[in-house]
Amino acid sequence: MNFEFTKEQMEIRKSARQFAKNEFPQIAKEIDAQEKFPFELWKKASEVGFIGCYVTEKYEGAGYGITEHCCIAEEFWRVDPGCGQCLCSVAIGAEVIDRFGSEEQKKAFLTPVVTGEKIMGIAITEPNAGSDAFSITTEARKDGNEYILNGQKTFITNGSIGHFLVVFCVTDPEAENYRKRFSMIIVETDRPGFKSQKMSGKLGVRASDTSEVWFNQVRVPEENRIGVEGEGAKYLMGFFNRSRLMVAAFGVGLAQGAMELGINHIQQRRQFGKRLADFQVNRSKVAEMATFIEAARCLTYKATQMADNGHYDKKLVAMAKWFSGWIAVRTVDEALQMHGGYGYMGEYDISRFYRDAKILEIYEGTKEVEKEIVANSILK
Repeated sequence: MNFEFTKEQMEIRKSARQFAKNEFPQIAKEIDAQEKFPFELWKKASEVGFIGCYVTEKYEGAGYGITEHCCIAEEFWRVDPGCGQCLCSVAIGAEVIDRFGSEEQKKAFLTPVVTGEKIMGIAITEPNAGSDAFSITTEARKDGNEYILNGQKTFITNGSIGHFLVVFCVTDPEAENYRKRFSMIIVETDRPGFKSQKMSGKLGVRASDTSEVWFNQVRVPEENRIGVEGEGAKYLMGFFNRSRLMVAAFGVGLAQGAMELGINHIQQRRQFGKRLADFQVNRSKVAEMATFIEAARCLTYKATQMADNGHYDKKLVAMAKWFSGWIAVRTVDEALQMHGGYGYMGEYDISRFYRDAKILEIYEGTKEVEKEIVANSILK
């Protein structure tokens, strides 16, 4: 197995990091404090091809693979997790349309997302259906050549700023096979009966929009259904296999960035007549952090390369997701400790990294769910 990135992949990483270094630091603190989505940054990222980069050139995308997509995600989160979350999430759910949508849907919905004209999201979680996604109750009832949606979703990324959402819903509640009860339907947010409310006061990634959304007799045409009715569960699992790899890359990036912040601090700060970097306790921290990050990176990109070759190993994906999230949380904790009291102050970037890290162990499947997937795959 080749553990090296190709020349093109290295160039993509370099380009993503340079863009992030040029654009993120000047707005990162402000958008976090104000919980304000960076619309201008989104436009800039769209112009240089970082949004929906895995979409084919036919629909204005760069046609990159999952590995290249994760390279960009890692470098963004390495510089600032909040900005990285905003940019990597404006196309969340596009994977479903890209893999299972019709030609008409790809033209109508993928192209404007890639070109920076529209923002989208995917609506899965409900107040009483988090990790147990198959217990959702949002229903899409067929009425002639339309669907009528009723229900509520929560913790929806871009719910209050998105132009449309891919909604995971029940279309056949009586189906014997419970997995055949669900479908995926595209819902434009300007349709009558749609309502959203931004959720404020998050611990981290505060600039990224998170909302509650409601569907009250929302009518959408049948052609907005993605793929085959009753195949929504399969599409959802396909989505998770890709989105969890992206989150794994987030974890690697955040951990790398946190370690670099810690190293920069201990190389400059002096106590007891010498640099903090000269104390064995900090040198051990750096050695452990670097080793764990490299292990997470190898695991993540092994999974992405397999996926790019057409093999989605859900066990490996789950391993990469929970391990990289765990490493991110562990690394940023140590990096903040290396800052001492300074790390507890909001003016230092490490405090923001610390708050942003925890979400990596929760969204797109909690670490407990990912471990259960791994255990089931092994023990069965």
